[in-house]
Amino acid sequence: MEEGLIDSKKLTSVGPGNATGLDAAFEPGNMDLAMKLHYLRGIYYFGSEAFAGLTNFSVKEPLFNWLNQYPVPCGRFRRSESGRAYIKCNDCGVRLIQATCVKTVDEWMEMRNAALENLLCPNHVVGPQLQFSPLVYLQLTEFKCGGMAVGLSWAHVLGDAFSAAKFMNMLGRVVSGSKPELPINPAQSQMKPGTLPEVGKQSDPISVKRVDPVGDNWVYESPCKTETFSFYVTPTKLSHLRSKLAKDGGEFPPFEALTAVIWLSIARVRADSSSGAEVINICRKGSGNSSNSDLGNNQIVSVVRADFAVAEASPGELAVLVQNEVADERRRIEEVMERDGGLSDFIVYGANLTFVNLEEAIFYDFECKGQKPVWVSYKVDGVGEKGTVLVLPGRMEGGEKSRGRLVAVMLPEEEVVGVKSELRREGLMA
Repeated sequence: MEEGLIDSKKLTSVGPGNATGLDAAFEPGNMDLAMKLHYLRGIYYFGSEAFAGLTNFSVKEPLFNWLNQYPVPCGRFRRSESGRAYIKCNDCGVRLIQATCVKTVDEWMEMRNAALENLLCPNHVVGPQLQFSPLVYLQLTEFKCGGMAVGLSWAHVLGDAFSAAKFMNMLGRVVSGSKPELPINPAQSQMKPGTLPEVGKQSDPISVKRVDPVGDNWVYESPCKTETFSFYVTPTKLSHLRSKLAKDGGEFPPFEALTAVIWLSIARVRADSSSGAEVINICRKGSGNSSNSDLGNNQIVSVVRADFAVAEASPGELAVLVQNEVADERRRIEEVMERDGGLSDFIVYGANLTFVNLEEAIFYDFECKGQKPVWVSYKVDGVGEKGTVLVLPGRMEGGEKSRGRLVAVMLPEEEVVGVKSELRREGLMA
């Protein structure tokens, strides 16, 4: 039934209009390679006016100019003599899928769930042959009676969600007729290994999980089946939650408040298991995300430890930890990758229960013909068995202060029913 909703898929390749030279190469940094087993899948929903009147040619033509800005995502991986992976720029372009949907955009939004959204976004991975694997896929799905879904499949080795948002926002500007900025010079933007001090043998950071070598097939095979679900926290519900936590000891920002309650809910479900939830990862925007065009994994990766039983704590106690007791592990991750020559295989999302703060990601700045998305959703693939939670900005509802939050949760399948029950108990889900 689900497959019958999408029809007329056409696959093409689109590359930059300008060449960068045969030898243009980019060497991902240590943090980039640490994230190589993860993939971002984003979907932008537009109403009927955004793409009205645009033909296949008028949609594709601006893509050539857009991709002039981004020679790195248009490349493919090779390996140096040492085995370290690098990208040969402008080697294949991006893959473009065009499809149609038998439902209207309103009908789709009413029935939308994580399983259905898989139909709107390619599920690509890098490998098992690096030199033949594109790093980016786009899918344009036209709904019945107008409206469009733009799906992005993004190899995390290219950059974090903030980078993916910049990448898509530039597409919107070019499609709308704006001139792109000057192309990024790979030689200037690459992060070469060897910039960190030499480090001796040390244990791996607690924020990552070392996995068995994957070779050129950059896929993490989780020992358990993962299920994704999402829910929207309205501005009113978010305000109520923050007021409730304020009684426990202070004013907490939205992300910290949501993290505390969701952490508690998951810990209750895991109270009688060996999974545990006393250590969590926190990922948030880093200072390197300020550039308008440069891509990379600049987000901060931190850990929070609780020296008490989380399942028996109050949300306020957990919010205090999330706000004040974070330990930045980014430097240690880079040092271990440097020590191993960039060859080690790790996961970050799901190494511990992981919360990703995407509140500052400018997803809704992706415009087409002056129209912003009516809804944006993201998820992560390659998540470990401890699970991952993304907190995204919701659509605008009467001003910045009334913006809700979209929460995407990726957990082991057997925990989902229990966690949903706990979230309803806490008033976050209907």
